[in-house]
Amino acid sequence: MDRMIYLSMAGAKASMQRQDVLSHNLANASTNGFRAELQAFRAVPVRGDGATTRAYALETTVGYSDAAGPVTPTGRNLDVAMQGNAWLAVQALDGTEAYTRAGALDVNAEGLLVLRNGLQVLGDGGPINVPPDSTLQIGSDGTLTAKLATGNPVNIGRLKLVTPETKLTRGEDGLFRAADGDLPADANARLQDGALEGSNVSAVETMVSMIAAARQFEQQMKLLQIAQTQGQQTAKLLGTT
Repeated sequence: MDRMIYLSMAGAKASMQRQDVLSHNLANASTNGFRAELQAFRAVPVRGDGATTRAYALETTVGYSDAAGPVTPTGRNLDVAMQGNAWLAVQALDGTEAYTRAGALDVNAEGLLVLRNGLQVLGDGGPINVPPDSTLQIGSDGTLTAKLATGNPVNIGRLKLVTPETKLTRGEDGLFRAADGDLPADANARLQDGALEGSNVSAVETMVSMIAAARQFEQQMKLLQIAQTQGQQTAKLLGTT
C-alpha cells in the first residue's frame, strides 16, 4: 500500500515541478533573446538508516535550448540581433561580466550604452560612452560609429561579442555566464542591426506540454484517492476480525 502512496506522491511532485518550468517558459514567450529551459526527470535514492528501497522522481533543469529565435526587423538603429552562436557581453548588477541575446540597446542619462533594463553594455575596453547629441550606428561586426552634430563620424569602440565553445550557465538574474570565467571577444562574431531576436519558446508546444503535465498530476492524485479508499477498506476488514 505504501508503495502506491509513495510513487503517487513523487509523481505528483514531479508534475508540479514540470509545470513551474513550463509556466516560466510560457511567461517569456515574448521576451527578446530568451532561451527556453529544458526539463527532465531523474531518480534520486532516499538515504536513511535502513536500506535504500525508495527513490524520488525529481524534475530537473538540464540546461536551455540553444535554438535561435525568430529575427524581426525593427528599423531602429540601436536594435541588434546576434547571428549564429554570438552573445553580447554586459555588466551584471553584481559587477560580473555576463552574456545575453537580448539586443534592444539604449543610451542612458549618463551617456552610457545600456540594455532596456539598464544593464551596461560592454565593449572591448569596458563600458561604452556615447557622445551627447550624436546618432549611433552599429556595424555587422559590432563597431560603433557616432555621428556628431557637426556631421563628423567618430569611432567610439566595438561591442564585445563572444562565441562560447560550450554551453553557458543561466544565473538567477536571467543572464548567462561561462563556467571558466570571462570569455574573450570574438572578432569573427557578427550581428544584424535594426532587428531583434525573439524568444525561442514555442507557445503552442509549451501549452500542450502544460496540459499533459496537468493530466499527469490528476492521474497521480486519483491513485492517492484509490490508495486512501483501499486503506479504509483494509482497516474495516481488520476491525471486523
